[in-house]
Amino acid sequence: MKHQKKILLALSLFLSSAAFNIASSADLTRQQVEQLLKQASSDKPADLRRKDLKGVDLSHMDLRKADLWGADLRGANLSKSNLSGLVLDLTVMTGVNLSGADLTKVSIFGVSMMHSDLSNTNFSDSRVIANLDNSNMSNANLSNVRWGADMKNQPMGLMRVNLNKVNLTNANLQNADLGRASMRFTNLTNANLTNANLLSAELTSANFTKANLSKVDFTSAKLREANFSNANLSGAVFTSSQGQDSTRGLNNNKTKNAAKFD
Repeated sequence: MKHQKKILLALSLFLSSAAFNIASSADLTRQQVEQLLKQASSDKPADLRRKDLKGVDLSHMDLRKADLWGADLRGANLSKSNLSGLVLDLTVMTGVNLSGADLTKVSIFGVSMMHSDLSNTNFSDSRVIANLDNSNMSNANLSNVRWGADMKNQPMGLMRVNLNKVNLTNANLQNADLGRASMRFTNLTNANLTNANLLSAELTSANFTKANLSKVDFTSAKLREANFSNANLSGAVFTSSQGQDSTRGLNNNKTKNAAKFD
């Protein structure tokens, strides 16, 4: 037992040291960022463009007057920060903490946000084409988002949002455009997807248990082994969707007759 405690203590000290080293190797400290923000204006934003901000604590900050294009935010703490309206294209945000942050109307394109804490984050009215696989987005607000693939602008092949194995329990996805999104094994238990667009989305093994799927467009979506137990299917459209026979909770769903099938 004593040997195990020594190992755990050593591991804890190692992780703490590693986190400190990451933050200390950043281009700017929190205090320096705060100073730049004080001097910033709408016409002359704080220059954080392409800055290394790995592991820096930027929580509770108002960053609306910052230029973060291309910045390295891996492991940074941006919880409850305000980034509304920012262009975050080509930033690096793997493992970032944006819990409770305001990301309304942001643009995030060509970005990795895998393994991030995005719980309670407000993404409403945003435009995102990024990889958010394995992230926690429970209770997040994705209402009116435009995260669907733009089929008129695909010079590098299909660019789409990836939400595989993401936790979206209790999330608000009303009127969300997620056309052609990849959402394999995504947990949408008790989520509100009223009037959402899931046209041609990859939904293999997605969990829609108790979700509100009223008027959701599942046209041509891949539904193999998806779970629709106790979901509200009123007005949902399943035309040409694939894998219906392997789904769970769909055939015996009480609201199935209110949905449209082939």
